[in-house]
Amino acid sequence: MPFLLAVANSNFVVENREMAYVKPLAIETKIFNKLAMMSTLWDVHTLEVARRDARHPQRVPVIPVEHDGSLYVVSARGESDWVRNVRAAGIVRIGQKGNFETYTATEGAADALADIVRAYRKKAGREVNGHWRKLPHDSEHPTFKLTPC
Repeated sequence: MPFLLAVANSNFVVENREMAYVKPLAIETKIFNKLAMMSTLWDVHTLEVARRDARHPQRVPVIPVEHDGSLYVVSARGESDWVRNVRAAGIVRIGQKGNFETYTATEGAADALADIVRAYRKKAGREVNGHWRKLPHDSEHPTFKLTPC
């Protein structure tokens, strides 16, 4: 089934193509993600976003990266559920150990994607390199610029 994506306030549009996604193992989502969000190792933060179809927010670990004075989050696994939730909500909270800040999330422009992804991969390192072997194109990794509210 073709996927049509047109995001408001974004310069990044993918039309009529399936979006790629690397599904995590159950142990990753049930155990490792929770441990990562409780830790501050590797500069892991918790991203909280309103779900499109549920009352309670979704929380996932992310490694935010600064590039040219702006803060970004990158989906190493591609078109994940949190990416779709961020597109729908437009607002996220990011923090560590319960200290959250609220941001407006705008999907990154395709022309700036390579530099942002390069900075992200340098920071996140081996934790995400395997995902780029499965999804080798930077355009397969949705990227959001975070602007403080």
